[in-house]
Amino acid sequence: MRRFEPTPDQRRTVKTMAGFGIPHTDIAPFIGIDTKTLRKHFREELDRGMTEANAKVAQSLFQMATQGKNVAAAIFWMKARAGWREKQGVEVTAPASPKFVIHGPAPMTLEEWTEKYVPKHIK
Repeated sequence: MRRFEPTPDQRRTVKTMAGFGIPHTDIAPFIGIDTKTLRKHFREELDRGMTEANAKVAQSLFQMATQGKNVAAAIFWMKARAGWREKQGVEVTAPASPKFVIHGPAPMTLEEWTEKYVPKHIK
């Protein structure tokens, strides 16, 4: 029986597929090997593929959020990374109407946050 030797092309393919989140059980037959052989010969590609893909998406999201071109990206970043959250409440002094509050360093409404952080040309 001949020993399996991965090619550079197979290594790139495994790394890319792992980065896309494709399960090992689907990657192995695509390469033409079993999952045990996949894990043995492509350990680094399996580990790095997902990490590098996440880093690229995080970089893209960070750029969208910080360049003021995507308000949703900025809000998502603050919720996912800074622990902000939306809270729905009812004001008692006015007719009952929902109010969204973003909690960060200083609590503020969505409108206040938008006014403060979203460039005028995007609104």
